[in-house]
Amino acid sequence: MLRNLNLDPIWIRRGIFVILGIFILGMLNPFSRNSMGYRQVVETPLGKKYVVFGNGYYFKVPGSKITIYPNLVTIAYTKQKTEATVNQDLVEIRFMDATTAHAEIFVKYGLPNKESDMLQLHEDFRNVDHLASTGLAPYTRECLKYSAQLMESEQHYSGGMSKLSNDFRDQLDNGQYVVETLESSVRDSLTGELKKTYENLIRLNEIGTPIRNANDLKEMGITVRTHNIINVDYEEQVNEKLAKKIEASARESVSKQNLITAQQEELTAAAEGRKKLVEIEYEKKEEQTRQLVEADTQVKLATKDKEKQKIALDAARLEAQKIKALAEAESYAKRKMMDADGALEKKLATYKEVQQLWSGAFANYKGDIVPQIQAGGGGGTTNGGLDFMQLMTMKAAKDLNLDLNVSNQK
Repeated sequence: MLRNLNLDPIWIRRGIFVILGIFILGMLNPFSRNSMGYRQVVETPLGKKYVVFGNGYYFKVPGSKITIYPNLVTIAYTKQKTEATVNQDLVEIRFMDATTAHAEIFVKYGLPNKESDMLQLHEDFRNVDHLASTGLAPYTRECLKYSAQLMESEQHYSGGMSKLSNDFRDQLDNGQYVVETLESSVRDSLTGELKKTYENLIRLNEIGTPIRNANDLKEMGITVRTHNIINVDYEEQVNEKLAKKIEASARESVSKQNLITAQQEELTAAAEGRKKLVEIEYEKKEEQTRQLVEADTQVKLATKDKEKQKIALDAARLEAQKIKALAEAESYAKRKMMDADGALEKKLATYKEVQQLWSGAFANYKGDIVPQIQAGGGGGTTNGGLDFMQLMTMKAAKDLNLDLNVSNQK
């Protein structure tokens, strides 16, 4: 069947060229891809260099050399392994008082976004591993050590962690301080021994600005994105000193708390005492007020009663005057009547009473009314009792000045 095929030699040659071209294109690979978070330095066979910052596919001259850099280079000094660009053991630092510690830190550096700076960086370090291990890692370590030398360990664990972090970041950004050591002598108060002390100070210029070493990374356009001092492990000597300080601080805190409690209790007792005094004073004042009110009430009641008595007395006086006036008027009237009828009514009453008295006495008399033997000679018979009664009547009338004759007036 193959012999019967009529193959055109031209198409055969074309197919061979296409297959060969695909093979050569695949071998030379003129297309490349940059991932997010990275940049690529491209070196063409003719010596041209450029940087690809954006992500995605791009065309490159076949045979070009590509070096990949991350946008952020991470330097880590930790106890555990991480995916950092450089991952090393903890950094040993020494404080001003000669005590040591090991610090765990992370620092992220941002590579320059300017193509000329990035090409210069690539020319100096050739790849990211060389940049991180010989440039960024030593610089990071030295900045931390310089920062630790500006304080004592006690100052650090007593609240100087923020200062250490600030000094560390300041040197990362602007360059390392130039530090000078100041020597002084102090005599021990107990032994009398003269001891030398040393203090590290930042050297300042005429206007008070810190003098620094040259910052090569800043000149290359590398910036610090983040920095973290995760932990600082002190040496045993510092830990013992810290433990004693914590114990002393705890005792002091307890003593202060006890003092505060005692003061509070004293204030509370004083307040309660003042409260009781106020209550007693209030009760006394309340009792005084009650007594004053009662006394005032009694005075007012007595005044009212006195006014009532006065009114009653005045009324009684008026009544007495009225009665006296009435009595005098009645007496006057009776006198006038008596003057008018000669006190007939009283005379009659007296006359009646006198008649009753002698008539009663006469009725009780048991003897003879007239003598049994009479001298003289009278021829008529007389009634002695009647005569006696007439005599007594006449006598009473005479004594009372009564006129017993009844005259008929017409």
